[in-house]
Amino acid sequence: MKLQVINSPFNEEQIKLLNELLPKLTGEQRIWLNGYLSAPLTTINTIAEEITSTVTPSTKTVTILYGSQTGNSQGLAEKYASILKSNDVDVTVSSLGKFKPNNLKKLTNLLLIVSTHGEGEPPDQAIQFYEFLHSKRAPKLENLHYSVLALGDSSYEFFCKTGKDFDEQFAKLGATQIVPRTECDVDYDDAAAQWFSAVQKELLQQADVAATVEASNQTVQGDSTYSRKNPFYAEVLESINLNGRGSNKETRHIELAIEGANFYFEPGDSIGILPENDEKLVDALLTALQFDPQTEVDVFDEKLSIREALQKRLEITVLSKPLLQKISTYTVHKEFTKLVEDANAWKDYARGRDLLDVVEDFAPFSWNAQQFVELLRKIPARLYSIASSQKANNEEVHLTIGKVSYETNGRQRLGVCSGSITERIQIGDTLPVYVHKNPNFRLPEQQDTPIIMIGAGTGVAPYRAFLEEREELGIEGKAWLIFGDQHFVTDFLYQTDWQRWLASGTLTQMDVAFSRDTDKKIYVQHKIEENAVAFYEWLEQGAVIYVCGDEKTMAADVDATIHRLIEQQGQKTPEEAKAFVNELKQQNRYQRDVY
Repeated sequence: MKLQVINSPFNEEQIKLLNELLPKLTGEQRIWLNGYLSAPLTTINTIAEEITSTVTPSTKTVTILYGSQTGNSQGLAEKYASILKSNDVDVTVSSLGKFKPNNLKKLTNLLLIVSTHGEGEPPDQAIQFYEFLHSKRAPKLENLHYSVLALGDSSYEFFCKTGKDFDEQFAKLGATQIVPRTECDVDYDDAAAQWFSAVQKELLQQADVAATVEASNQTVQGDSTYSRKNPFYAEVLESINLNGRGSNKETRHIELAIEGANFYFEPGDSIGILPENDEKLVDALLTALQFDPQTEVDVFDEKLSIREALQKRLEITVLSKPLLQKISTYTVHKEFTKLVEDANAWKDYARGRDLLDVVEDFAPFSWNAQQFVELLRKIPARLYSIASSQKANNEEVHLTIGKVSYETNGRQRLGVCSGSITERIQIGDTLPVYVHKNPNFRLPEQQDTPIIMIGAGTGVAPYRAFLEEREELGIEGKAWLIFGDQHFVTDFLYQTDWQRWLASGTLTQMDVAFSRDTDKKIYVQHKIEENAVAFYEWLEQGAVIYVCGDEKTMAADVDATIHRLIEQQGQKTPEEAKAFVNELKQQNRYQRDVY
């Protein structure tokens, strides 16, 4: 007999489901269901609640804050937020620049991912939050549970200082660590994943979450499967020296084929190149070390000859304090010990020198080949601002790379990546590359917003991408370029491009500063001062300021000039001018890509 539900209190959809289910039940299933439905209503409700509670876990709330200059911290914050959300965690993600510090005392669980910029400074958008937390206005945070992931570069003296400072200050304010702070070098993927795995385990009280983190570790650029760990090998289509004959510089315009990479990038993003060390330098280092080049060593879970490890995997051209301290355990050389212990002496020695200098100057050392390679970190990728618009050149990406070349201690030195590209890479060769997103250096969302672009030398690269993009989109907003280099005749990078955009109206105004053409050195900040009235008028019209290039000199001088200009033109006190500039940064109206 076929069971049918009719004349019941069920709605039409429920009747349909019951009529589909009932005929398929076995005799045993019907008896169990009959007994279940015969039970007291309170018992059924209790059972239903128990079933529901096993299906719906209690929701945890987590806030992830990031402080990012080049986008690494933001990328990690967004990735980890996605993983936590998939585990039914209520997650809020925010830049430190947009988070209201007073809301800290409302939080229960906080994950802070922050980079250190320059000489131990917070990223631009994290400055106000940093200052608040270290001020008397900072609240007590006894109810807060937190953990810090600090990103940095160990070649700098104040490695991960911003992360350390935040961690210590949270503790002083009474907050409790979820897991201890992790400090990451430039090759941060594995260390960051281990930190998040530990955090996730504590938050979710799960025994094994490593697989979830590992699965998320493949960084995706748009729809591309290529990343820093899995680079795309791009063919070199063009390599043009942008400097004229007689220049002190060599700046290469490089065009790479990216067909098949499925890269997606925007003006302001960078291309990361994974470089190799110069074979001649590697051979000279091995000779000085008196190691057999074919000696096998274990490097990052690979077994390689020491020659291959030094050429393709390990950094040998930068001397940092942590590296020198590690080296000191393998020598009894008194002068070397003095050097490492003196704060200024090691800096003076390290400037412009490399590992070959150390080995030649302070031998002998007691290490073997394996011990030696374990002192060294991976060769960091080199990031270069993209100098083209993907909308205008879909299957290509253009870069502007200045050759680093200098002499120290009687030996000529070359930049690891720039030296390779200018001296050894030929058209038709390939370079291992990936896209590095930089959401902190972007064209305005309102396309007709005025933009002021300030850069010297290769710092002009992203502005070529900006204007090519605006030309492609037919944007008619005001655009002002302030560019500096050494000589007008030999160093006016992309001169014909700027002239064409000036003629078409894509570029509204251009001011140039060539520092070596007159007795008085003229730099980009002097051009800002000369145009102070117009500069401030553009700011009042809502203009966005961009600065790209050397941080210690150009960017620092430009920043001081902008503060002074706002003080004078806006009739403000130094404190008011500083607050005004901070507000520009908070509103993404003062963006810097400096190095």
